[in-house]
Amino acid sequence: MERTTTAAAVAALLAAAALGLAPHQAQAAPAPATAVTSNVPNVPNASDASSELRFHDIPGSGGITLKGNVFTPAGAVPGRTYPLIVLPTSWGLPQIEYIAQAKKLADSGYVVLSYTSRGFWLSGGEIEVAGPPDVADVSAVIDWALAHTPADADRVGLGGVSYGAGISLLASAHDPRIKAVVALSGWADLVASIYSGRTQHLQAAGLLGVAGDITGRPGPELRSILSDFLGSRLDREQQMIDWGKKRSAAFEVDRINANGPAVMMGNAWGDTIFPPNQYADFFEKLTGPKRLEFRPGDHATAELTGLLGLPNDTWTSAHRWFDRYLKGERNGVDTEPPVQLKSRSTGGYEGYPDWKSVGAAGTERIALSDSEHVFANVDSGANGGIVLLSNLLDQFLKTPPVASIPLLPRSFAAVWQSPRYDRERRVRGDVRLHTTVTPTKGDGTFVAYLYDVGPLGIGKLVSNAPYTFHGRTPGQSFGVDLELFSTAYDVPAGHRLALVVDTVDPLYIEHNPTGAQLTFSSPRTDPSYVSVPLREQ
Repeated sequence: MERTTTAAAVAALLAAAALGLAPHQAQAAPAPATAVTSNVPNVPNASDASSELRFHDIPGSGGITLKGNVFTPAGAVPGRTYPLIVLPTSWGLPQIEYIAQAKKLADSGYVVLSYTSRGFWLSGGEIEVAGPPDVADVSAVIDWALAHTPADADRVGLGGVSYGAGISLLASAHDPRIKAVVALSGWADLVASIYSGRTQHLQAAGLLGVAGDITGRPGPELRSILSDFLGSRLDREQQMIDWGKKRSAAFEVDRINANGPAVMMGNAWGDTIFPPNQYADFFEKLTGPKRLEFRPGDHATAELTGLLGLPNDTWTSAHRWFDRYLKGERNGVDTEPPVQLKSRSTGGYEGYPDWKSVGAAGTERIALSDSEHVFANVDSGANGGIVLLSNLLDQFLKTPPVASIPLLPRSFAAVWQSPRYDRERRVRGDVRLHTTVTPTKGDGTFVAYLYDVGPLGIGKLVSNAPYTFHGRTPGQSFGVDLELFSTAYDVPAGHRLALVVDTVDPLYIEHNPTGAQLTFSSPRTDPSYVSVPLREQ
């Protein structure tokens, strides 16, 4: 067991704010195996009339030890049990990640257990990337909590941010004791997250790899997979996909539905590690109680202020969700529209009965009638931004990545624009591109961007997505249907939409051979277009 200090807790949380993904340099220091109460701010000592925090060594699966902490409600009555919430930590975070939210939950009557995921910091084992040992750890932690805390076996909840969210969704497929899940900024489909469009998300995978090396112990399997992934080993592609599927709740959805947990998921429109589309697709397949929330921001930025103990919409929803499905409170969260969206352009929330209703009010089709020819291997200046940073700025300052559309070099960027709009367009959901591509080489990559273009020609990024092909016949055309990342964005009257396609973006690994060229055409029998889903005015 360990004793944490004010300075250690504050350092961890400030580091979380600075890094966005994880406070890589913050960890509670090892301490003797008996001292257990804490004096961090807002976490009282045992003598105070509030919830109590203790640190524990918890047996994980396979004989390893997990470093954890437990909050119990103030004045817990002997013989009485309380609903249990288990919180696996995010990638690279120590066990004090959730300390502010765990205390709030415990003060409202929960036993809350948070633990450092295996392979990170002082927990044992190697990083398994939500593999079977991680899933087994969740069940082992629940077993320990039921044996050593006043936790109620019939009221078990599970939640987390990022890595903790991915583990939580997977564990709900394997442990029927889990009655409620809150999965924030996580993944349901790992392959669709960092390999969408058959394109490696370079910055996302690189960041996770570096963070894992700094804060944990990647095993040989992870090192091999990451090396093959970043090295574009096509001969290992199917093995990498199979590895990712085993770590994706989307391929366990039947088991999750059979267990029937109440699942709440939240994500950011601009999440550059786990894009929102894969969450929306998974949400539609769930048959039990469910809720989906999307907000502006990047990976884990929507939850960040809540981890610091500040007011936060995402964590407020999480508490309401647990209260409804673990305590049985009639707080209305189950009667509200299950899909809750916050536009990147406005401050209010919009409710929908399901994901397919988002953008169902109407679809605008922008014809891509002119053929465009581009040379590959050169960045035109149209980009998706920088992982974590760009969409964080969009969240707080409404400044997404921009490009001067008139100044984009047409040799390296294909550009189509709509007429100027005489009224506002509220883009909601999944923008889709349909086009015909003719390559000069068998392999290639392109990235599609949708921009909101103002009167001066400055385009603000609405959405983007990459697409990679291999083994095509040079000179032979083929059709492409590409779904851009989900979004909610309001295009002002007097502006227009522009689709830009180029071949290089620092967010992604590109596969264009030297000298490659791509032609985007619109055959009369199969016209090219962009389909833009809209909300009613």
